[in-house]
Amino acid sequence: MNGTPLRELVPAVIGVLVRRGADFASAEDAVQEALVRALEAGPEERPRDPKAWLISVAWRKFLDSARAERTRRGRELAVAAEPTGGSVPATDDTLRLYFLCAHPALSPNSAVALTLRAVGGLTTRQIATAYLVPEATMAQRISRAKRRIAGVGFEEPGDAATVLRVLYLVFNEGYSGDVDLAAEAIRLARQLVALSDEPEAAGLLALMLLHHARRASRTGTGGRLVPLAEQDRSLWDSEMIAEGVTILRSALARDRLGEYQAQAAIAALHADARTASETDWAQIVEWYDELLRLTGSPIVRLNRAVAVGEADGARAGLAALADIDPTLPRYTAVAAHLHEKAGTLGHAAKLYAEAAHAATNLAERDHLTREAARVRHRARTSWPGRED
Repeated sequence: MNGTPLRELVPAVIGVLVRRGADFASAEDAVQEALVRALEAGPEERPRDPKAWLISVAWRKFLDSARAERTRRGRELAVAAEPTGGSVPATDDTLRLYFLCAHPALSPNSAVALTLRAVGGLTTRQIATAYLVPEATMAQRISRAKRRIAGVGFEEPGDAATVLRVLYLVFNEGYSGDVDLAAEAIRLARQLVALSDEPEAAGLLALMLLHHARRASRTGTGGRLVPLAEQDRSLWDSEMIAEGVTILRSALARDRLGEYQAQAAIAALHADARTASETDWAQIVEWYDELLRLTGSPIVRLNRAVAVGEADGARAGLAALADIDPTLPRYTAVAAHLHEKAGTLGHAAKLYAEAAHAATNLAERDHLTREAARVRHRARTSWPGRED
């Protein structure tokens, strides 16, 4: 079908069905069925107005389903004329769907799955493949999520912070199977920015773009992790970086700083450095101070210790690390890095090995194991017979 990609029409079509009297869960199911039919349609079946066609097919499917279950409710359906072409209501309910799918009653996993289906237009199979779970498992997760919000009004205001968090979770899933979730999150974030007046939405989009711009340089041969300092910066997408920086500047000019804007500012400083040695670590520490003030997050405190170690030396970084819970994920790896910078190589090698043993990600475990071997070799060749 020509024109707007079908998946981008899904929120608007769901909105039309809800306004005609369908409940959200039934509307979403009907639109998914219509979408599958549209994707399977041959050239001779493709209409000039895909949105009107989707509304017509989805509404018929909803009515068929409602008639079959008429005994469960005494509600009378107000059947509107079915459009077969021509004008379609221009009301865009996408923003309301974002809020509904990210409702606080849902778990993060359920909110992500429901957002990808109702707003992103992905099929249950695509979502299941992306998350490496059976399709039946994902179908149950989505069904449970829809039941949890069955009584929530379509007009009920939602929480913008929750919506942004859901998109952030989608982005962090990255790429798997035939669905690039990072790219999908960027598409949805662009849509959200166009619909809302929230600088943090722009900050999140900027953050996604700045991180995504470095994607090609993050892995080497065989999927080997490449740390930021060792990445080939010629592989970074300069146009995406420029767009991210422009969006960030516009958001910061609104003077309503939030955590995603602060994170994007840190990413922009990394992107601005032509080489790792030219990174403005002092300014990055200042932004981590702002981020810590906004969130109080121990993860932010841990990342700040790394930045302090780069800006003020390893000893200062270790001092910043002293007040952080050592059971925190990545704590041991950060300690290993700072001890290596401080010259206590034997101890650093032991910490890298401990971090590798605790890693749950295979690529990360492989990277930390190599780091342990590298630093152990340095220790032996630098000071034969010494361990630290």
